[in-house]
Amino acid sequence: MKRKFAAALTSVWLIFFVALGVRLAYAWDQQRQIPAEVLLARFHVEAGNIAYSLAEGKGFSSPFGRDTGPTAWLPPVYPLLIAGIYRIFGIETMRSFFAATSMNILFSAAACVPIFYAGKRIAGAGEASAAAWFWALLPNAVIFPFEWIWDTSLTALLAATILWATIELAELARLRDWCAYGLLWGFALLTNPALGSVLPFLLGWAAWRGRERGANLRAPALAVACVVLSCVPWTVRNYRAFHRFIPLRSNLGVELYVGNNENYGPRPPVWPFNITREREIFRFYREGESAFMQEEMRKALHFMAANPGIELRLTWDRIVAFWLGTPAPVSDFLSTDDPLLRAVSLCSALLLVGTVSGLALLFFTANKFVFPLASFVLFFPLLYYLAHASLRFRHPLDPILVLLSAIACLPLVRFAGAAFTRRSRRRAPSRAA
Repeated sequence: MKRKFAAALTSVWLIFFVALGVRLAYAWDQQRQIPAEVLLARFHVEAGNIAYSLAEGKGFSSPFGRDTGPTAWLPPVYPLLIAGIYRIFGIETMRSFFAATSMNILFSAAACVPIFYAGKRIAGAGEASAAAWFWALLPNAVIFPFEWIWDTSLTALLAATILWATIELAELARLRDWCAYGLLWGFALLTNPALGSVLPFLLGWAAWRGRERGANLRAPALAVACVVLSCVPWTVRNYRAFHRFIPLRSNLGVELYVGNNENYGPRPPVWPFNITREREIFRFYREGESAFMQEEMRKALHFMAANPGIELRLTWDRIVAFWLGTPAPVSDFLSTDDPLLRAVSLCSALLLVGTVSGLALLFFTANKFVFPLASFVLFFPLLYYLAHASLRFRHPLDPILVLLSAIACLPLVRFAGAAFTRRSRRRAPSRAA
């Protein structure tokens, strides 16, 4: 009986269905409490607005609802998925909202599978099961699929899948596997280009491991060619639309300016010159996307160069916000009366401790898979340290963080269990006497 129970607990499909059920239960509870017009307002973000244009037959355009022509503000995958939902279930209807939310929930729950199999290769079945359970019940992973009509949950699934694929690829020498790996990366970059920050490190590690096993560089070169060819049609489209080289998305300038502008300067401007989202969107309408982005990049770089001391403080605040959700995590935790927000904050702090501990354990035990895990943790956040950060931007990294936390926790659990067993055995003779 105990063996059957243990086998059930380590079943990845049981964990997947529990994760699915928990997320659906949260969504069902929330939608009963929130008015329909508030739920439908979640479509009024860049992804939903571009999907609206696509569904209306106006092409990939208008990220802010007003007809402003072609855009490369976002890469194509997620807006196309939402546009497909609009075509089937109606534009900005409750049926579309439930379909989009269900899609996000499915992406989030499915991340259990690559987390489990990557963990099994890295540390063993126990750590793999614990990591998948952590992900199934992690408050952030339960909440985000419902709260955001965005690519966040899909990107988390892709990050976990890329980690698993990289680990598997290091042991394989078939060209078709390297091609599939390149196509996976191409799809990931067309979903969220931020994942590209770890591409050279993971691909380089897989190539190095392959050379140790006698493989040549032809297979990694083929993978790179598949990545590039996957992105070429979108890049060509962007060049034709804007007459500029925009590989994947155009909004780096504005993202930098959001986190590095005169509002943070030694003499912040006062209203009506204060920099606001509404003011920037108005400028976007007036100037057009290409000119607007170039100007935002120029202003952001100028502010960063002219204010090194302020920039250092802002960077530290963004580092703290990326990992803990806010630049002032302790005071914000104590001031909120929302138990769910406190749970998210507490889990974020525990994940940070677990991540550092897991990486340290893998490093000191000379685990051969420590490099790809560390690459995600070290390189994925760098862009957000420069621009602006939140737990939503960190969420694609969360599958890796729960895996590292499980790797750190399981030895402690085993040690505590062994100590309890030894104490029980020592007491057994005295009880018999």
